[in-house]
Amino acid sequence: MKPWHDFLDKQRNAKREIHIGLVGKYDLQDAYKSIRESLNLAGIYSGVKVKLHFVSSEDITEENVAEKLDGMAGVVICPGFGQRGIEGKIVASQYTRTHDIPTFGICLGMQMMVIEFARNVLGYQDANSTEMDAKTSHNVIDMMEEQKTVTQMGGTMRLGSYDCELIRGSRTWEVYGKEMLIKERHRHRYEFNNLYQADYEAHGMRCVGFNPAANLVEIVEIPTLRWYIGTQFHPEYSSTVLHPHPLFMSFIKACV
Repeated sequence: MKPWHDFLDKQRNAKREIHIGLVGKYDLQDAYKSIRESLNLAGIYSGVKVKLHFVSSEDITEENVAEKLDGMAGVVICPGFGQRGIEGKIVASQYTRTHDIPTFGICLGMQMMVIEFARNVLGYQDANSTEMDAKTSHNVIDMMEEQKTVTQMGGTMRLGSYDCELIRGSRTWEVYGKEMLIKERHRHRYEFNNLYQADYEAHGMRCVGFNPAANLVEIVEIPTLRWYIGTQFHPEYSSTVLHPHPLFMSFIKACV
């Protein structure tokens, strides 16, 4: 029971508060539950109380994003599906990138960070995911090859645990304790389009995690910023009370 008692002591002793914005579109009590718990756990182990603020991505515009994210020590660009609210996530990603606010993009959140970078750094104004715009001329996010022949949408997504090889020397490699091969859980149909990898890396966004079997990009980061990392996988699914996920721990540490 000692690890549990130690955890409870840390929870009781956490005094300082930090504020984290959850940029998403699902304004429901149990939405993003695993992400919320993972952030809270990482805060407790970092000696702080995490105060979470839901920020509706449907309401974010270039004119009000500074007001919407005012006071946030860090921002999570949340996962999800579909067109609704994605432009707000893109605006939020641009704001946090250009203002060097620690930012964690998960699944669709990572994809929005990739699209934002393409539009505002690479200069591809119509860059998008083919999930949102099948006719975009810069499909920086595209449907996985194995998904293109799927007609029945029942449990056919890329689900479950998959290997990911990390690039030595990257920020994420350091976060994982310099491990080279990790396993993380997935739930998606769309992916980073590897045809654009060289262009991204030439302009400062690095692809630092790959599935060794399919060469899918699993992780992107901008190493020149304090903390700007996006993952195609869902690290919140493997964060526990006694073993908080290293990415959440590192993110909260950057926010502190």
